[in-house]
Amino acid sequence: MIADYAIHDKGDGNPHTHIMLTMRAMDEQGNWLPKSRKVYDLDENGERIRLPSGNYKCHKESTTDWSDPGKAEIWRTAWADLVNQYLEQAERPERIDLRSYARQGKEEAPMIHLGPAVAHMEEKGIHTEIGDYNRAIKAHNSLMARLKNLLNSVSKWLAEKKEKIKQLAEPEKPQPTLYDFVSRFVDLRRQGRVDWNRKAKETAGVKDLKFLSAVSFWMNEHNVHTLDDFQQFIEEKKAVFSDLSAANKEIRRLETALKHIDVFEKNQPIYIQSKRGFDFMKKKYVEAHKEEIAAYVKAVKYLKANGIQAADKEKLLQDLTALQAKRTKMSNVLEQQHIDPDLIGRIQYCIKTVMEAGEIPEHQRSILEQLQQPMMPQAQTKEEQSYRKQNPIAR
Repeated sequence: MIADYAIHDKGDGNPHTHIMLTMRAMDEQGNWLPKSRKVYDLDENGERIRLPSGNYKCHKESTTDWSDPGKAEIWRTAWADLVNQYLEQAERPERIDLRSYARQGKEEAPMIHLGPAVAHMEEKGIHTEIGDYNRAIKAHNSLMARLKNLLNSVSKWLAEKKEKIKQLAEPEKPQPTLYDFVSRFVDLRRQGRVDWNRKAKETAGVKDLKFLSAVSFWMNEHNVHTLDDFQQFIEEKKAVFSDLSAANKEIRRLETALKHIDVFEKNQPIYIQSKRGFDFMKKKYVEAHKEEIAAYVKAVKYLKANGIQAADKEKLLQDLTALQAKRTKMSNVLEQQHIDPDLIGRIQYCIKTVMEAGEIPEHQRSILEQLQQPMMPQAQTKEEQSYRKQNPIAR
């Protein structure tokens, strides 16, 4: 096989290679070899079968299997394995995979291939619609992946910290809130600035106040105050991701089923035609349409194995549309709730730092809590009681 390759590396972070392969083999002397050969059909005794015309029954076979679509999968897999081997040797974290996100079971939304013209415009700093779409998808995937990983890690970590706090805190006293931990964290930071100059202290103090304000606003927005509230908030969001994952899995199943139904409907007439006519006509027709017939047979096997019929297409389309709308709604809910992974991570860090300092902060009543507390009646002197009895209006 001849491989013609062109390496492109402009130093822009996108080195790549274009490779063209021949489908016709060549011998050691540079002579082209035939693409196919004639093979005689044999009977049960291993003898050639003579036709009424006097010729022997035969068929053509390719001299190579390079045009077999399954070979592309094998070659790409071998290429991915080799690249990953060298990435590992170079101690690089990246890995490549020939499979689509759907086949990998990933939930990320795929980006659109730029193409040479759009890529050239993007390289020049010209924003394109496809480029903007890919940037939005990349940001969305990054946020969703980061949120999912963060929620899983915080959930396990928080359960451990709650148990430790329960053991250390005095049972008769109110449990510390997130704000108590953050406030104590700020106090610890302030104590570590005793040797700073006045301007540096003021700058750091302003940042602390902004952080405290952001935490307070986030807590009130999501009604998250205690550690129990925090854990419930985390578990609720994890449940949304679980539902989102289940929806994605079902969407992939429906899309696969619809794809096989389309292949079934498209190639069924070809398959039916391949069963009609004389043997030599059928053989010639099958040879010309072997890919379509193979695809049809594969689709039939899939539909039969999964209990699906072509008549189910409309119902499957309706289910797919409903699930896609549900997935979009769940994704929008996650984005609109302003979960803010940065702030959650910082709150987690505050709790961790305070506990590592060997402290469980006491609960400090906020101004809102003080305002909500009912006012206790004040003790009155005998003179005040006498005055109020004599002057009912003063009551």
